[in-house]
Amino acid sequence: MNKTFIPKTEQLEKKCYVIDAKDKILGRVATKAAVLLRGKHKTIFTPHLDTGDFVVIINAEKIKFTGKKASQKVYQRYSGYPSGQKSVTLEKMMQKKPTQVLRLAINRMIPKGALGNKVRTHLRIYAGDKHCHQAQKPISIEI
Repeated sequence: MNKTFIPKTEQLEKKCYVIDAKDKILGRVATKAAVLLRGKHKTIFTPHLDTGDFVVIINAEKIKFTGKKASQKVYQRYSGYPSGQKSVTLEKMMQKKPTQVLRLAINRMIPKGALGNKVRTHLRIYAGDKHCHQAQKPISIEI
């Protein structure tokens, strides 16, 4: 009878990846980043463990959208107070906080809960093409 392999936390080897989002489609970048963060690209993936890697995304302000999403997609939030609902289009969100659009897309692909909260801390998004993670020797990923 074969035993199921469960990796120990000491055995997990975390890498750092850089994704250049310039002229890439939002959903494609977000899914690739979510897979890397979760660790689903590894053979030792275990749903209840953090087997994922670190992800750095650069050029978030130069990401592309298909169709009419820029004018039609609406992000909503609610403060909890009467008439506390705020809505903002994708176009305006990209002008104010270009990194937030990508962060929301990726965070919504990661499961909720304690493990998801831990995985979310391994993501760094930068609007420009500079980042301060050269010491981690990041591996560049093409999408």
